[in-house]
Amino acid sequence: MSELLYFLIWAAVIFVMLRFGCGAHVMGYGHGKAERDGGNPQSRGAGTLRWIPPAEDVDPVCGKTVSTAAAKPSVHEGSVYYFCSRDCREMFEAAPEQYVGPAAQGPQLRLENSHG
Repeated sequence: MSELLYFLIWAAVIFVMLRFGCGAHVMGYGHGKAERDGGNPQSRGAGTLRWIPPAEDVDPVCGKTVSTAAAKPSVHEGSVYYFCSRDCREMFEAAPEQYVGPAAQGPQLRLENSHG
């Protein structure tokens, strides 16, 4: 019986630490942040950055306008680039300096259609 009581005491201590202590950040409680901002969900995200992608972007390899929802993304030097196909993304990842930056040549024109 004493083992059960010992276990319950430690379980309560751990729960309190997770709920109100440093574990509150992990659990998503954030040390009373809702009380400070009045519980407004809009102001909760004000301290954190949230990136929302544009609806469309231009493929830097072939110059096509692509829908970002269906595009193949790649990140280079902190920027996200969207591609119409896996082939364009692989070409970009092999040599991104050809497509972005000061030495960029711009979209490459092709005589044949290699992808849809």
